[in-house]
Parts: sequence; structure tokens; C-alpha cells
Amino acid sequence: MEPDPDTKSPIMEEVASHSVSSVVAVAGHPVHAMLVHFPIALIFATLGIDIFYWFTGDIFFLRAGVWAAGFAFALGVVASIAGTAELLLVEGIRVRVGSWTHAVAAMTLLSMAGANWGVRLYFPEEVLPHGLVLSVLSAIFAGLAGWHGGKLVFDHGVGLMVSPDE
Repeated sequence: MEPDPDTKSPIMEEVASHSVSSVVAVAGHPVHAMLVHFPIALIFATLGIDIFYWFTGDIFFLRAGVWAAGFAFALGVVASIAGTAELLLVEGIRVRVGSWTHAVAAMTLLSMAGANWGVRLYFPEEVLPHGLVLSVLSAIFAGLAGWHGGKLVFDHGVGLMVSPDE
């Protein structure tokens, strides 16, 4: 038996009663949402670079991979600071289970990005297979974290700053 869609759960009403507006924003634009695109793009760029290195063996792709993985990690740290601040400072974000799922997936991704960069810095001969495996896993977790982040924005309105009239 399915629940009646007109019947509201008191728990869901309580969750929905909290504001989810961004507090870490510039001119009304959430900083976390502005920053996450860069590390995500670099995660996928690192995967592409690894595939090119695998097929060509060109040392250029080893050097490019160090830079891409390094910037993916560094910019991911910056984006995660903004995201963590939002999570801790905004009760409406904190009470949503999806926020914590997104945070765990993103922190796992950040850990893999750091490990991927470390492999490239200290063990370049291990890029194939270890760097490639880390790049594939990072791309999977980027998709997972991004999907949960998108659900928070598009389904729950997290981080949006809109007036009650809109």
C-alpha cells in the first residue's frame, strides 16, 4: 500500500522548514557551486590524459597528468572548504541526508584525487596501472558526488537564493 501523497510527514515538514540558502556566496552566487566545476573537469581530463598515455607512451602525458591531477586535488580542496562551510553553517543543508551522502562521496573523491597526484609525483612509473585505476575510480566518484549535489540543488533548492515570490 502506497502512502497518500496528500498526507505530509511531520518529519519532512520539519526538514523543509529550514532555510537552505547559501551563506558562503559572492553577490548571491554560492561559492561552492562556482568552484566545483574546475576539479571535476580536471578529474576527467586526468582520465583522458591517462588513456592517451596508455595508447601513445608519450612522456608528455606523464607531465600533463601530474599537472592535471595536482590542480584537480588543489582546486578540490578549495571547493570542499566552501562546501563544508555550507554544510556546517546552514541547518537546512545539515538536516538533509543527501547532503551528507554528497559530502562523503566528495571527500572520498578528494582523497582519491590526492592519491592520484601523489602516485604521479613520487612514482611516475606506476601511472599505468595505478594512476589509471585511480583516475577511473575518481571519475566514477565525481559522477556519484555530482549526482547527489545536483539532487540537492534541483530537488531541494540547496544553495539557491530566491525570494518567496519566485
